[in-house]
Amino acid sequence: MADPGFDMAACVRRVGDGDQDAAQALVVHTRALVLKLVRAHRAATHSDDDLLQEVYLTMFARLHRYEARAQVPFEHWLARLAVNVCRDALRAERSRPRLQSLSPAAADQLAALQDGARRPADDAEAAREAVDALLGRLAPDDRLVLTLLDLEQRSVAEISALTGWSRPLVKVRAIRARLRLRALVGREPRP
Repeated sequence: MADPGFDMAACVRRVGDGDQDAAQALVVHTRALVLKLVRAHRAATHSDDDLLQEVYLTMFARLHRYEARAQVPFEHWLARLAVNVCRDALRAERSRPRLQSLSPAAADQLAALQDGARRPADDAEAAREAVDALLGRLAPDDRLVLTLLDLEQRSVAEISALTGWSRPLVKVRAIRARLRLRALVGREPRP
């Protein structure tokens, strides 16, 4: 994503001055980062494109709040904003209950998790479906911390930078989210 010839700070300043070409260049140079975050944290009721558009609308509306500092590059500010937009979408989704039926293979994966003794079949797609279904039943902050920490293998420091939470808070939320997830696995009805 990083283009060595692209001056991000100058581009952001030009966007702040109303330069439309700079705004387009900013979107082009940050799209891969934002799309990766949107795909990792997308609410089921939103498409990638819808959330991508929402992130950029929010970015342009709040760009005046960004202060260029050596320890906070623009990409980090934008990543944090993208995660927050996705988290807001997850919260909105959570307030609207939805029914989700699992495929037979995903239901088998879930049953294997519940049994503990039985090993699930090696079906990555079904496992992902079961994980998505379980994560979808968690609160948005629980889902976010588990996705970042366990699925994306991000460090506590990275999660702290993306979410604005302190490092101890990230650790505590992860512990509590894992406990809630274990409780969900135990409560899931058997297929």
